[in-house]
Amino acid sequence: MTAGITIAPGDPRAPEALALLAASHAFMAGRYPPEHNYQLDADALTGPGISFLIARMGEQTVGCGAVATANGHGEIKSMFVAPAARRTGLGLRLLAALEGVARDAGLAMLYLETGVHEAAAIGLYEKAGFVRRGAFGDYKENPHSVFMEKRLG
Repeated sequence: MTAGITIAPGDPRAPEALALLAASHAFMAGRYPPEHNYQLDADALTGPGISFLIARMGEQTVGCGAVATANGHGEIKSMFVAPAARRTGLGLRLLAALEGVARDAGLAMLYLETGVHEAAAIGLYEKAGFVRRGAFGDYKENPHSVFMEKRLG
């Protein structure tokens, strides 16, 4: 089922990317208080220091994610796989591509924040070598977030 997958830079303002971002934001809004949702909108995802990737299965856009670079490290942002494409290995491939972007940028560390109720996402990140850590950057410890990191290199 993973045949025909392509992962490449994309425009977060493209209609198919906007649809994925809207689905991700709606999903998280239904699970966490607004002050604990840290999504970036499409305009922010086009900002300096951000690389946005789109995953496709054939012609269908089924995943997205970004690496935001700041202070010598990267942060995974807006990673989302459409429900129909889950359990296909796409998530691991998309995460590996995002890690490749971080490595190509010369980053030694990659961080992320996800929600405590996202067992599948946490399992995916752990499978890829991420480990839990405390809050980083501007984040504050809270009961809704899981913070993780992975040393690159």
